[in-house]
Amino acid sequence: MTTRWMDSPIGGLRLHASAGLVTAIDFGATPRGARTADPVLDRAEQQLGEYFAGERTAFDLPLANDGSEFQKKVWAELVRIPYGETASYGEIARRLGYEPVISRAVGAANGANPIPIVVPCHRVIGADGTLTGYAGGVERKRILLDLEQPGLF
Repeated sequence: MTTRWMDSPIGGLRLHASAGLVTAIDFGATPRGARTADPVLDRAEQQLGEYFAGERTAFDLPLANDGSEFQKKVWAELVRIPYGETASYGEIARRLGYEPVISRAVGAANGANPIPIVVPCHRVIGADGTLTGYAGGVERKRILLDLEQPGLF
């Protein structure tokens, strides 16, 4: 496994890769260790930089898919939420063929997403349109959504 730190408008990020796949992105990282050469981390850092600069609306990275079958379904649906748009937890449940009452389970899977930003869990909001919990904190979520659609939140 290789890791790399990068600065961003939402603070330090630690990018993780293994076997040619992005495996995780951690919030609140601090710089440490030598910069490791890794082609997938080079691509991830470049694409994230483009995203934060407003030049990229979708990612093209090889991603690890480690999670339960339900989590994988939710994460695949998150990637389908277009840049600049949001969906509620209940909407995600409905899109997956479940009743909206399963929205708490969708929220738990959303919160377990190991590759935030690239798998855009920040685009999932409460049924009433409010910003709800986010693994990186609601303020980071607000910044990401504002980057995609200025003035919305």
